[in-house]
Amino acid sequence: MKEDLTEDKAKKSLNFIEQIVRKEVAEGKNGRRVQTRFPPEPNGYLHIGHAKAICLDFGIAEKYNGTCNLRYDDTNPTREEVEYVDAIQEDIQWLGFRWEHIYYASDYFRQLFDFAVSLIEQGHAYVDEQTSEQIAGQKGTPTQPGTDSPYRNRPPKESLDLFLRMNSGEFEEGSMTLRAKIDMASPNMHFRDPIIYRIIKWPHHRTDTQWKVYPMYDFAHGQSDYFEGVTHSLCTLDFEVHRPLYDYFIELLKGHSDYRPYQTEFNRLNLTYTLMSKRKLLQLVNQKLVNGWDDPRMPTLCGLRRRGYTPSSIRKFIDRIGYTKYDGIIDIALLEYAVREDLNATARRVVAVIHPIKLILTNYPEGKVEKMESVNNPEDPSAGTHEIAFSRELYIERDDFMEAAPKKYFRLTPGQEVRLRCAYIIKCTGCRKNAAGEVEEVYAEYDPQTKSGMPDSNRKVKGTIHWVSTAHALPAEVRLYDRLFLAENPAEEKDGKLADLLNRDSLEVLTNCFVEADLAQAKPYDHFQFLRIGYFNLDPDSAGERLVFNRTVSLKDTWSKHLNT
Repeated sequence: MKEDLTEDKAKKSLNFIEQIVRKEVAEGKNGRRVQTRFPPEPNGYLHIGHAKAICLDFGIAEKYNGTCNLRYDDTNPTREEVEYVDAIQEDIQWLGFRWEHIYYASDYFRQLFDFAVSLIEQGHAYVDEQTSEQIAGQKGTPTQPGTDSPYRNRPPKESLDLFLRMNSGEFEEGSMTLRAKIDMASPNMHFRDPIIYRIIKWPHHRTDTQWKVYPMYDFAHGQSDYFEGVTHSLCTLDFEVHRPLYDYFIELLKGHSDYRPYQTEFNRLNLTYTLMSKRKLLQLVNQKLVNGWDDPRMPTLCGLRRRGYTPSSIRKFIDRIGYTKYDGIIDIALLEYAVREDLNATARRVVAVIHPIKLILTNYPEGKVEKMESVNNPEDPSAGTHEIAFSRELYIERDDFMEAAPKKYFRLTPGQEVRLRCAYIIKCTGCRKNAAGEVEEVYAEYDPQTKSGMPDSNRKVKGTIHWVSTAHALPAEVRLYDRLFLAENPAEEKDGKLADLLNRDSLEVLTNCFVEADLAQAKPYDHFQFLRIGYFNLDPDSAGERLVFNRTVSLKDTWSKHLNT
């Protein structure tokens, strides 16, 4: 009985797509095979929304002993670049997935062209010489039928001749299209004689100038699935209305074959304070509103990687939000929580002072240096410890000293004690100011009996602050990143330019920071928790003795508090 209940619970935990796959495999559909594909268009860098599709396409194949191919939808040469092809592969591998094969829609250009020829010969397609505006004007409305093109009943032989000449380069772009001949009165607008081929005279990144006509997505997508042997074509909900057309072309193509792919749709990922449009992200890049596709404020996977997000945090986030049939918007705080949770368990604890002020321990021996033991990660005892140098002169955070402090201020203020992390208890004795009245140095006395293992080491004080030795600290640049947009849903903001929607405080660069000497060994993309400050990683801009750190997230979500003030 217990086994049955466990099995029942497992079935209920499956998302609706997994339930479909499991049912179809059990029924023996398509020979019990599971084959998926991830089909990006190489016209930009992948973003967090694509990660949801990647996790589904590759995850389903892994779970059901199937295969997942990477297939580039390279049917529009005017927007595609090899740079994007390479970047897509890098991002998929970074997330931890591996494809079975790499294919391109252009691999099937000949088969697609031959299929189009057969449609013309069978009277299922015709060449139209109207402009795109004229064609759009004849589409009708969802409640009113469209009107036939004057070329709809053109003889197949004439259409075939024109189509072949279109591909030979005889006609100019926009002068002719090939349209499927279906039903201009269909309630599904996509059935009203959709365009399936158009003329594009632009070199293709793989086929160069071999082709002058290129298939539309709705025509190339399903047929490529069929040629490839895909069983489960997983798409976002915006393709749901396209599914009948997908099925229509598949039925014409497969003839009497028992095999055919099936399309299933799921909700796309929408995040607060985030844009998910590649076109608008490209606009941000081209207008230099951000520092490239991998700017850590961008939702691109390369941007998130540079910011310090981990593959496991993104995959856990995707798993947590799941897949449904309803579009919505997810609070970005959930993504930030996922990376905090991941880094809390894995990131090494180190000391950094990002707003430094000098602290001098007036009774500590000059020239003396001690090695204090610092725990690498309290969540992981196996991570061990490392040593950090301690001396008479230290840097502390400016916020950790206040000359005239309120009653509940438990850090450094004249007459008050605090503990220096993994070191001694000290008592503030005063400070020195410059001519402008700004505090330049803080003075304190240490109690030598309060170090770990000493008689008074367990003496209680209410505040603990961090520090680095001035003689041993390394200079660093720290980049404090925040959300790029102020609007909760920037995609819905109709008025104004993208630049007007930006959070002007989304990047603060601090150049006078100090980190502990152990970070000299850090490598680009290494993750750290700066104690009491947040999670950071080493930016690839770092070179030689120039260390640059990016803030991934703060230790706690401070954005909600910011909105309420």
